[in-house]
Amino acid sequence: MAKRSKGQTRRDFLKGAVLGAAAAALPPLGGGTRASAATAQAPGGKFRLKYAPGLGLFEAHAGKAPADQLKFMADQGFSAWFDNGLMGRPAAEQEALARESARLGLTIGPFVVYADFKVKSLVARDAAVLDMVAGRLESAVETKKRTGCPWALLVPGRYDESLDWDYQTANVVESLKRLAGRCEPSGLVIVLEPLNPKDHPGLFLSKMAQAYQIVKAVASPSVKILDDMYHQQITEGNIIPNIDACWDEIAAFHIGDSPGRREPGTGEMNYRNIFKHIHGKGYTGVLCCEHGLSRKGLEGEKAFLAAYRAADDF
Repeated sequence: MAKRSKGQTRRDFLKGAVLGAAAAALPPLGGGTRASAATAQAPGGKFRLKYAPGLGLFEAHAGKAPADQLKFMADQGFSAWFDNGLMGRPAAEQEALARESARLGLTIGPFVVYADFKVKSLVARDAAVLDMVAGRLESAVETKKRTGCPWALLVPGRYDESLDWDYQTANVVESLKRLAGRCEPSGLVIVLEPLNPKDHPGLFLSKMAQAYQIVKAVASPSVKILDDMYHQQITEGNIIPNIDACWDEIAAFHIGDSPGRREPGTGEMNYRNIFKHIHGKGYTGVLCCEHGLSRKGLEGEKAFLAAYRAADDF
């Protein structure tokens, strides 16, 4: 995998999610020619937590066929995977991925339902924007039915410099209350992700306490927090105390070391201690490995595996 900047890596993830472009580029789920290579790597036992590699990460080991990639993940001890662009894949492909995941005992992590960084979005009383997001949530409900994945990631959008911050907060809360009503009957859960202002300047939601305030005000089981620890290391640090403070509203995590947004051990974050703390709290959800690799190709994938083995050794 080619080395990318922090901002470009994130934009690439979300572009694939919003446009669904990755769906058309991927081959059928059927086994490929690299299946023997996938099983050749000796697994090190099940990981303690549900670290979730992204679909496409292990192409050097397992080839391009998603079924072979999922088999490789399971053989290596992973019990989850994720794809930001899952909602953009054809229905038949979603169903095939779900069947293979169930066969292998893999949980599917959150997919992106809405993340537009160029409009004000939910901070204003804009009925057209709200209707548009509601329409995307209807598609997300269908994706949940086909895949069993209950988490849909949402970024509220940009803040409005002309509108008092408290009004924007109130508008986001009221919008999410209406959107939650569309999700509750199906069990779909909107997960709000705060993003750091260095990589994504101008966005409304950036801090854990801010997300916690909003989720508490919405007061719905269908609106929770996704804690992207890479973003929060840049925005405010204090990773473990903020996890504790927001614990009852956190539904999922994203992983990425800082600086660089690569695998654990490549930056300043002590992921071994963070994972130990999360495990000690009894967390059974998904932690998406939403980051790039420090090396290219096969060596990069090996480094990824070694990094998670080391971080999971507590």
